Amino acid sequence: MRAAWCDRQGPAHEVLRVGELPTPEPAEGEVRVRVAVSGIHVGDLGKRQGWWGSTMAFPRVVPHGDGAGVIDAVGPGVPADRIGERVWVYLAQSYRPFGTAAEYVTVPAGHAVPLPAKVPFEQGAVLGIPGITGHRAIMADGPVDGLRVLVAGPVGAVGRACVAVARRAGATVIGLVRNPADVDTALAAGAHHVVRGDQATGDLIAEIQDLTDGHGVDRIADLAFDSAIATYVELAAYHAVIATYATREPGPSVPFWPLAFKNVTVRFLSNDDFPETANQEAAADLTAALVDGDLRYPVAARFPLDRIADAHDEVTRVGGGGRVVLDLSGHSDV
Repeated sequence: MRAAWCDRQGPAHEVLRVGELPTPEPAEGEVRVRVAVSGIHVGDLGKRQGWWGSTMAFPRVVPHGDGAGVIDAVGPGVPADRIGERVWVYLAQSYRPFGTAAEYVTVPAGHAVPLPAKVPFEQGAVLGIPGITGHRAIMADGPVDGLRVLVAGPVGAVGRACVAVARRAGATVIGLVRNPADVDTALAAGAHHVVRGDQATGDLIAEIQDLTDGHGVDRIADLAFDSAIATYVELAAYHAVIATYATREPGPSVPFWPLAFKNVTVRFLSNDDFPETANQEAAADLTAALVDGDLRYPVAARFPLDRIADAHDEVTRVGGGGRVVLDLSGHSDV
């Protein structure tokens, strides 16, 4: 099969190779998926470059955890009627050497989620890491019906999932954006209200207190813990939860007593190690959101497998402005 791989960490154009590898066979409890679209997430770039102190656990890695395609073979213990099923896959390269940047990938059967025909492959392909992280950020601490939820970065990969999940679960969703141009996009993504973080902090806090009738926010989905935690202390209601999945500084200062006085819970999230039951619940909810049109990801660029290094560079260039995918049919619009 055609696949991309790296044998060491480093810059995309230095370490990524494309060529022929043996086609994998599904082991017990696994399925094999003929990949149609491979999604690229910033976490894939981090693993390839060694960010966050990560190392290569295997001598050769086929990158990318997310993708979508059609099951073409099943291992022992998996019903044969799953062959031919459209699916999106997640955690393909989590504690495993071979991800979705290949014509075929094998994953545990539960990590291949049925994808209804009305949902394009590319939407399923970009869902896994950000979607499940967003779902966990909102739902890990119980129902949110009637709660006020603040989503930082509501137009980003994780943020869009946070907004969709929270709104569908009955929360009032407030999006926090840095770029004024993102206000309308965040509203279109499902936020009930949008506030601008580029304003003076006092104005931001006053605006959110007004939106919540002085109550503050009950849940916060955060992507910049180090720089935002001081503001969140002011915004959080008593017994609030701050769920954070990113920080610029690895050793941020934490305002202990202000958080303690409000009995705030801080939940740190890393997608590779969520409980499997949480992954399964997220997969069901996220698929429903795709089907209903409540969750959609803008795809900024599509590349063929042979241009995977260019695709990785493009992820860095577009940032949160859209998703970048590999189209295994060879189509490219770049």
